[in-house]
Amino acid sequence: MSADTQAKGQGTTMDTSLPHSARIWNYWLGGKDNYAIDQEVGEAFRAQFPGVVDLARDSRAFLGRAVEHLAGEVGIRQFLDIGTGLPTANNTHQIAQRVAPSSRVVYVDNDPLVLAHARALLVGTPEGATDYIDADLHDPEAIIRQAAQSLDLTRPVALTLMQVVGHVTEYRRARSIVDRLMAALPSGSYLVFNDSVDTNPANAEATRRYNESGAAPYFLRSHEEIAGFFDGLELLEPGVVPLARWRPDPSAAGPEGDTIALGGVGRKS
Repeated sequence: MSADTQAKGQGTTMDTSLPHSARIWNYWLGGKDNYAIDQEVGEAFRAQFPGVVDLARDSRAFLGRAVEHLAGEVGIRQFLDIGTGLPTANNTHQIAQRVAPSSRVVYVDNDPLVLAHARALLVGTPEGATDYIDADLHDPEAIIRQAAQSLDLTRPVALTLMQVVGHVTEYRRARSIVDRLMAALPSGSYLVFNDSVDTNPANAEATRRYNESGAAPYFLRSHEEIAGFFDGLELLEPGVVPLARWRPDPSAAGPEGDTIALGGVGRKS
């Protein structure tokens, strides 16, 4: 689960009586931008599946390594981060602009709390640009239309989707959304993607209970389904793998646990 856009139909007004995945994610990461209901649901999930905290950290670390690689070795200068979530350490623009100060980053979310924090805290370099779009993942055309005001869509863009597409109920619809987003980006663009898999029984049961909490539901996918998001793209080594195994920092390497989520980076030819 993740900091993400609200599920379609939940609206964009802030309701602190209902749990929200962005705030629960923030709680798992040790942040303070959450409410009692988020803490309650987050604790219930963690009690059922303690590995969710490692998942949150692994997802953030995977994003960091992928953005650093694309901004550094590949030379990508534009990033479209959908499902921004609440700001934490090493946000996309901080990583990209640390490598290349002229990088342009557009964040997309549709939760008022997320957007308020983003506009206040996510300030980029003078050489680059950092912008924020209030839009829903279920409306990729609106996202691209607004992103084009800040990004040059004739030049390569890295699209990042971290633990967010699982909030799309139907797999076919999820694939269609990602395909439509990538279709709007030029050759040489990249997809940076991760989502949770359905192989861990404790995670599956915790997710089932979470989906009954009133938060935007999240749907686990199979290994094959997650790999399918990269169809038609050239996968970077090592492919679609558990998050901690995607080009890990040798100094941070630890023992491998159960596979909870898979991620990868693919290039559009």
